Amino acid sequence: MTPALLLCLLATVGIGMPAATQAAPPPDSMAPPDTFDLQGHRGARGLVPENTIPAFRRALAIGVTTLEMDVVVSADGQVVVSHEPWMNPDICTLPSGDPVPEGSAREHNLYQLSYAEIERYDCGRRQHPDFPQQASQPAAKPRLRDVIAMAEAYAAEHNRPPAFYNIEIKSRPEGDGTFHPEPEAFAQRVLKVVREHGVAARTTIQSFDERALRAARRLREDRDADTAVQFSLLVADGTAESLPDQIDALGFTPAIYSPAYSAVDDALLRAARDRGLQVVPWTVNERDAMRRLIRLGVDGLITDYPDVGVDVVEALSASD
Repeated sequence: MTPALLLCLLATVGIGMPAATQAAPPPDSMAPPDTFDLQGHRGARGLVPENTIPAFRRALAIGVTTLEMDVVVSADGQVVVSHEPWMNPDICTLPSGDPVPEGSAREHNLYQLSYAEIERYDCGRRQHPDFPQQASQPAAKPRLRDVIAMAEAYAAEHNRPPAFYNIEIKSRPEGDGTFHPEPEAFAQRVLKVVREHGVAARTTIQSFDERALRAARRLREDRDADTAVQFSLLVADGTAESLPDQIDALGFTPAIYSPAYSAVDDALLRAARDRGLQVVPWTVNERDAMRRLIRLGVDGLITDYPDVGVDVVEALSASD
């Protein structure tokens, strides 16, 4: 899709409003949103405490297409929305009301805590030091099921199209059995939640951990097609030269390739298109960078500031 055609589509359909019909999906995925896919990173981290119910509600109110989030697993098997598998000392507060001490974060290992214990910590009152616009407020780390329930109810109450979900499995080989389950058990828990809530066909599973994506794909193939999720490979870098090796190492072609935004250029986009991949870069916060990427023809953006993203997309659409 050319940038001009993309912007025409945005003006006609409206951001965050999937069209009634979608193009046939690639063989290995369900169809993603048929509009430009504006994703709220950890909800709306630049505005509201990250990965919290208020952040996801704010992102929906702004008008994102997709809620992007990270998940870990608690000691009692709950899928919990959190970037780290421990309590981040920059933003989290102990049940006593004192900040989590620097250097002790890993002692507050979510994989060793029940969800009842996790929700006694607060991770919203203390403003994130990197986000001065963030409006601090009391907030616990929610379960994935709670986020989905809120988002589905929000869409119904406001007569809005339902949201899509981009869920990152936060795993790495050295963390297996210590900070999270092994990949298959981890993926199984995530898939169970999205299936139970009927949102699997609107869900992307993303990860830097190739093992997690392969495990989720194996589990997906054991189910009926109407419960299918799609997959996104996250990469810390990305070039036209490295992309084929990264996809070959994964072992299958996902729906989406998600590199750091600064790596995206014409050559990378061409290489992705040659593989049948959509490109949704992370984490894009500057207006000029958003404009550059949209004009290049990316399929979406992940941003801490979805309000800025909406402004940029609407301004480009109006000027086309």
